[in-house]
Amino acid sequence: MKIKVQHILICFITVLGGINSTRAQVSKPKYANEFLAIGVGARGLAMGNAVVATTVDASATYWNPANLVRVKADNNLTIQHAEYFAGIAAYDYVGYATPIDEKGVMGISFIRFGVDDIPDTRYLYDANGAINYDNIRFFSAADYAFQFSYARPLSLLEGLNFGANAKVVHRSVGKFANAWGFGLDAALAYQLNNFDFALVGKDIFGTFTTWYHNTSLIEDVYLQTGNEIPENTTEMTLPRLVLGAAYTQQLPYNLSILGEINLETTFDGPRNTYISEDMYSIDPKFGIEIAYKNLAFLRFGGNNLQKIRNFNGSERWNGQSNIGMGFKYKILQIDYAYTDLGDASESLYSHIFTIILNWDAKE
Repeated sequence: MKIKVQHILICFITVLGGINSTRAQVSKPKYANEFLAIGVGARGLAMGNAVVATTVDASATYWNPANLVRVKADNNLTIQHAEYFAGIAAYDYVGYATPIDEKGVMGISFIRFGVDDIPDTRYLYDANGAINYDNIRFFSAADYAFQFSYARPLSLLEGLNFGANAKVVHRSVGKFANAWGFGLDAALAYQLNNFDFALVGKDIFGTFTTWYHNTSLIEDVYLQTGNEIPENTTEMTLPRLVLGAAYTQQLPYNLSILGEINLETTFDGPRNTYISEDMYSIDPKFGIEIAYKNLAFLRFGGNNLQKIRNFNGSERWNGQSNIGMGFKYKILQIDYAYTDLGDASESLYSHIFTIILNWDAKE
């Protein structure tokens, strides 16, 4: 399979044309396209999103495209389904990776995060002023991302790999509004003995997303409620940088243990993270994976370290802990993650399942 460069260029030109046609001022909201920062794959979520150095399946299209070189099969398919907020929102991911020549590996992935069956009650009352539930219509608010990835080894240094993503973002709120965007990621991965290192730049040139509002559908409601009618706008997602380091140690009884630390740096101002400055914020993450014969896995992770203010005015640090497991048999691997562990009273927990298929395995 080959991805034609012309197709990527057409998407790029189309998005740029949409941006120019709106003539709207570009805004830089702090959490633009934040659905792309949730994470994919039960392994990654169980390990606190600290996996950019060690992901070696098709989900590397999300975490670190440079690691696609390390996929151990000619065909790798990764499928995830997760439900958030007690099933209100659904989060789905599908990724596929395959070699396209002796060194290069291609990946394609799809993400959808959405809330479905939202009632539209604009016409709940009929012409006589009576409630008519048959007039209720339903719509979805969903975010989509399509990623096209490529990776290959670099001849500069043995064990050094390079990868990149071209991604198209589409967001929609029923027939009321929709947005299109385009962005690029670039990444490096390096292996040295038992160590793995990674450097991932997301939205390296900024991802521009242009919103189009169908004001004809909602103008009356906005005027009646005294709200300002929205205009077409363009948002820019600022770059973020992720640095990862991991170490793997073999243990007796066919066991091994892997530990990884990631430092995610954002450049959109102060956030509620462990290191928060005017120009940048750094969010540390860590994960541990214990494996038996590379067939059974137990995983732990921690992330989202934030300072919480109590009612009495004091402050405390609070983090998210996660746990998961995985099983591999021939071409099939099933991973499970349980997130928000121990914090279900404040944030509804989530169960994540991932199925990975490897066929035509390499020697």
